[in-house]
Amino acid sequence: MAHAADDKAAEVSDTNGSIAEGSDIIVTATRPNQIAPVTSSLNTTQPQSIVSRNFIEDSLPASSDFNQIALISPSVSNYGNANGPGLSESKAQIRGFQDGEYNITYDGVPFSDQNDPTHHSNTFFPSNTIETLVVDRGPGNAGQLGQATFGGNINMFSRATRADLSAEALLSYGSYNTQLERVFLQSGAIKQLGGAEIVLSGQHIRSDGARTYSPFKSNNVFGKIMLPLGPDVKLTLLATYNENNFNQPDKDGATKAQIALYGKYFSLNNDPNSQTYYGYNETHKTTDFELVKLESDIAPGTSFENRAYTYSYDNETLSGNDVTLFATATPAAILAANVVTLTSGGATSPGIPGYTKTNKYRVWGDIAKVRYDFDLGTLTLGAWIERSDTYRQQRDVNLLTLAPSYLQKIVLNPVSGVATPRNIRFDQNSSINQTEEFAELELRPTDGLKITPGFKHINFNRKINANYNQTTRYEQHVSDTWNADLPFLTINYQASDAIALYGQYARGFLAPPITVLNVNKPQLSTVEPQQSTNYQAGLVYHGGNLSADVAVYKIDFNNKFASFVSTVPGEGTIFINQGSVKYQGVEGQLTYALPNGLAVFVNGSRNYAKTDNAGELRTQVANAPEFTFAGGFLFKRGPIAVSLIDKYTGPQWFVALENPLYKSEGYNAAMASLNYDFGLVRVGVEVSNLFNSREVTNINAGKTVPFDQYFFQTGRSVSADLTIKF
Repeated sequence: MAHAADDKAAEVSDTNGSIAEGSDIIVTATRPNQIAPVTSSLNTTQPQSIVSRNFIEDSLPASSDFNQIALISPSVSNYGNANGPGLSESKAQIRGFQDGEYNITYDGVPFSDQNDPTHHSNTFFPSNTIETLVVDRGPGNAGQLGQATFGGNINMFSRATRADLSAEALLSYGSYNTQLERVFLQSGAIKQLGGAEIVLSGQHIRSDGARTYSPFKSNNVFGKIMLPLGPDVKLTLLATYNENNFNQPDKDGATKAQIALYGKYFSLNNDPNSQTYYGYNETHKTTDFELVKLESDIAPGTSFENRAYTYSYDNETLSGNDVTLFATATPAAILAANVVTLTSGGATSPGIPGYTKTNKYRVWGDIAKVRYDFDLGTLTLGAWIERSDTYRQQRDVNLLTLAPSYLQKIVLNPVSGVATPRNIRFDQNSSINQTEEFAELELRPTDGLKITPGFKHINFNRKINANYNQTTRYEQHVSDTWNADLPFLTINYQASDAIALYGQYARGFLAPPITVLNVNKPQLSTVEPQQSTNYQAGLVYHGGNLSADVAVYKIDFNNKFASFVSTVPGEGTIFINQGSVKYQGVEGQLTYALPNGLAVFVNGSRNYAKTDNAGELRTQVANAPEFTFAGGFLFKRGPIAVSLIDKYTGPQWFVALENPLYKSEGYNAAMASLNYDFGLVRVGVEVSNLFNSREVTNINAGKTVPFDQYFFQTGRSVSADLTIKF
């Protein structure tokens, strides 16, 4: 076995049974593994897809987000990116588990929103900050941390530092007047600093966007230094900052009437008399992420690792109240809707109703691990502690003047009797305090065999201190704490240098969202964390010309989050655990290397994700494709790199009741690329959605506005790159 350093196959590791540990993934350096778009490690204990930096650079547009990188994996689907690759947010699904039901980590640190564990795909970590991405289709082992190990993990790893000095500048131009400039610098090993290595990157994107009046701008800076403090101690410092500005409604998507008049890519217009005016629908997002990692050998056979981190998110949005009215309602209805109230309880006046929104949080955390190696195994003990503080608000305004608009219903505080100002939808501070402690014992009774039992305890506390709580709109100070004990057992048997078998039993965890506390009587809710029970087994083969793996899985959970409205006056909404879902299927990926740098690959999955409630019809989970399939070829020899790949997403429903009006029969998204390296200059062309498929990828079925809103695949787009190396 060897490190796949030549193809940058990763700066991450599962050599100790957990790829979230952050050293080197070890794969056999065979020809198919060096060119494969996805592969799996021989050390894995669950179904896995490793996506290398080579694939990111050779086959995808430079503006891609991490969900587009993950899409090449079996069982992964997504929707979004309706404004162009990386130019608007997307959401990924894994085996039908939705965003918020699985973890995403960066260098082993879980990150997510703090109202629920969902993610913003183009806000924190653009592709220039990612060396390798690994999709783990399962909860991992006890050392895999996060609020949502429930449905799996997408683990990203930061750009690696190198021992050699290098620099490059990338210029890209493509469809929708999309321009990207990127600078990437490697210091190489600096002798004066004991061999320290530094990597720096800066990126700027600006685009008109695929949708009407939807420009997008983004800036990112990234820096990382690896500093040896001695023969047995290494310190890594990392920081990245991102800023996005774009025009988009807060409740996005085009209605059927808008599509009929203006096409599938209608979003905003230039009419200042409508709520859909682009100047009234603006968002500014800033994020940062900082990490300090210390790794040390503290005694023979004993090592210590500590990750201290912080990250923040700030979303400031101005939006029209209901952008579906444009070209949907009658002129009289639009006139009736375009009113504001300038004084509380006063008469309505002509205006453009909208609202301001803030969602900002800061998270602090620390992950500590001690590992002890002995003759027959390795014992790992660890703990994660995290604290977050969040502020969220929404207020009604007249978009013409940004003055308050008092349109909300009258609400009285049930204790004080004080009326809530009628321009305030909510004004809420909240916090999370969570800890996870775990232990893993990797036993190696014979050569090639690893048996790893593990245990994790979770304590999760959520607290709200709201002047005006969301939904109830009056002052509330509430808190709740949930606990979970999760067992794990994984087995990996390497029968030879080319074949490994693995199996997994694991319990997954999903923390309750903040909505369970946004009710009149939170103490009446009995909701507990969702827990999944996972059974998985598979085989990995790395041969001289063939790389392949196949897996089967079965996942059960029986305490799905649910709610009902009490018939008792004053009790309102009550949250409970009710309902079951069964997930099961088969997955595989295969790459065959032909002579002269050519390889063909296929991967796919058959995914069953159905409700399983007594006395009810079993229905496929919404946004859960019944199967996925990908295939194509890659050629890399000398200065030339070529790829042609197609990913097919199978039939799915956009609502949970399998209503045929909300069904997709499936769609494909092919991509092609050609790159030629002249030495100091590299040129490339990438084509996304090669066959110009424009199918529906999701429908917001009247969830947040009166009319259904549709999202479509962005049509064919082309980008051309010029990379100058110094």
